[in-house]
Amino acid sequence: MKGSTSDFLHNNVKVFRSRVSKTAWQGISVALLALIIANVTVAYLEFGTISIASIVAVQKTNFALWILDGIPFVFAFWGQYSSTVLAYEASAMVMDQTQELRDKADSFEKQARHSVTHDLLTDLPNKELFYDRVEQLIVSPRRHTVFSVLLVEVSNYKEISDTLGRNSSDSLIKQIAVRLESAFPAPFTIARLENNTFSLLVNENLDEKAVLELADSVHRVLHDVFYIEQIKLAAQVNVGIVHFPHHGTDVDTLVQRAGIALYMAQNANKGSAVYDSSFDAHSPKQLTLMSELHHAIENRELELFYQPKISVLDNRVLGAEALVRWNHPKYGLLYPDQFIPLMERSRLIQGLTMWVIQEGFAQCAEWHQADLEVALSINLSAKDLNNPELPDLISGIKGAVGINPAWITLEITESSIMTDPDAAMAIIHRIHDMGFQFSIDDYGTGYSSLSYLKRLPLKELKIDRSFVADILRDESDALIVNATINLAHNLGLEVTAEGVEDMETLALLKQEGCDLAQGFCLGKPMPQAEFVQWCQERV
Repeated sequence: MKGSTSDFLHNNVKVFRSRVSKTAWQGISVALLALIIANVTVAYLEFGTISIASIVAVQKTNFALWILDGIPFVFAFWGQYSSTVLAYEASAMVMDQTQELRDKADSFEKQARHSVTHDLLTDLPNKELFYDRVEQLIVSPRRHTVFSVLLVEVSNYKEISDTLGRNSSDSLIKQIAVRLESAFPAPFTIARLENNTFSLLVNENLDEKAVLELADSVHRVLHDVFYIEQIKLAAQVNVGIVHFPHHGTDVDTLVQRAGIALYMAQNANKGSAVYDSSFDAHSPKQLTLMSELHHAIENRELELFYQPKISVLDNRVLGAEALVRWNHPKYGLLYPDQFIPLMERSRLIQGLTMWVIQEGFAQCAEWHQADLEVALSINLSAKDLNNPELPDLISGIKGAVGINPAWITLEITESSIMTDPDAAMAIIHRIHDMGFQFSIDDYGTGYSSLSYLKRLPLKELKIDRSFVADILRDESDALIVNATINLAHNLGLEVTAEGVEDMETLALLKQEGCDLAQGFCLGKPMPQAEFVQWCQERV
C-alpha cells in the first residue's frame, strides 16, 4: 500500500512539474526575446547600424544591459524551483483529500452495514442477526454442538407505554439493554427481537442447573427499579428457555418453543421456565400448533374467508374483508386468533402475508372480471410494516395478477406503526404511491394518535367492535362512536363499524352517519364460492 501511494505521489509530482516547467520556459523565452530586442535597439541607437560588432560594443559600455542579460537565468532557476515546490504541495493536497474521501466512504459503508443488523433504539443485534448467529451455530462443523436460547420478555411494557407514552417506554428498553449488555458480555449474544422481547444466546454447553441460574441472574439484573423522567418503574420480566438440539434443530422451532416456555413462565413462581413437551398438553391448544405452522402454507391447509362490508345507507355490498382460516387435519377449522400470534413470534408471518396478498389479489381480479364490483380489504401486521421489501413484493404480485390497486384496501393497526414509525411511514407511503388504499383497523383500542391520523394516507377508519357492541345500552360507547364518526368525516375518511350483531345497532349507526358496517347479522365470513353466491343472490 505504501509503495503504491509513493508511486502515485511521484507520478503526480512529475505531471505537475512538467506543467509548471512548461509555463516557466515560456516565461524564459519571452525574457530572451526581450533581451535580444533590447540589445539590437541600443546598438542601432548608439552606432546607427545593427551588427555583431555594434551589439558587442554596447554590451561592453552599457551596465543596464548586463543586468538584463542575467534575468533569463534568474527566471530559469526560480521557475524550476517553484515548479517543484508547487507540484509537491498540490500532490500532497490531492492525496489528503483522496484519503479523507476514502475514510468517509468507509465510515458510511460501516454505518450502513451496522444499521441493517442492529436495532436502531438499543444498538443491540436485531432479530435477523440473532437468527443468523443461531443458524451458524446449528451448522457449525463442531461435533455435539450444544447451546441454549433464553427469551426475556418485559411483560408490563404495554402498560408503561400506554400510561407514560412511547418515549418513556423507549427509555426503559434502552436501560434494560444497557444492564443486559453489562451483565452478560461476550461470548453471550444479547439481541432485541421485538418491542419488549430480548434474547440471550448461550453458546456454551451448560447443564440445566447452570442455565436456570443464568435465568435467575437475568431477574436479578433487571430487579432494581428504573428511573424514567424521575419516575420509579419496575420491569416485570419472564424468561423462556430452550436447548439445542434437544428442543429443536432449527432456529424457528427453537424460538417458537422458547415462546411456549415464556408463556408458561408467566404463571411460574420464579418467572422462568424451560420448554418441555408436557407443556403442550397443559397449555392452550394454539401452543401445540407451533411446530406445525411451517407446513400449513406448503400443504395448502390455509383458506381465505370473506366477510361482507355493507353500505349503511342503502344496504349494498361494497366490499369484503379477507380473513384467513386454517383447515387443520386434526383440529378442523381454526380461526386467526388461534395461530396468527404464534406466527408473529417468528418469521412465518411475512410468508403468510404474502400468501394472503397473492390469493386475495387473484380472487378480487376474478370478481371484477365477472362484473362483481367488490373491493377487498387485507390486514397487515406490525412485522409486515417493518419489512422494507414489502412494497416491491406487493408491486410484483400486482403486476402478475393484473389487479387495479383502487380495488384494494390494506388494513393496519395504530400499534403496528409504533415499533419503528419512520420506517413504517416510509413503507406505507411507497405502497400508497402505487394506488393502494389504507385503513386504520380497531380504532380506539391502541394509541389513537391524531398526529398519525393526519400523517397517514388513509381512506377509512374502522371502529372496533368493543365500542359498537354496546352502543344501544352504554351511553359512553355511543358517545365514543359518535365522536369517532364525526372526527373521521372531518378528516375526509369513510367509517366502518365492526361487530354489528343486530338491526337495531345498524339503525343507530345509520342515524349517526356511519358509512359501512360489518357483522354477523349482515353477513358472516364465508368461503369464496359461498361469498360469490351470497352476493349474486342479493342483486
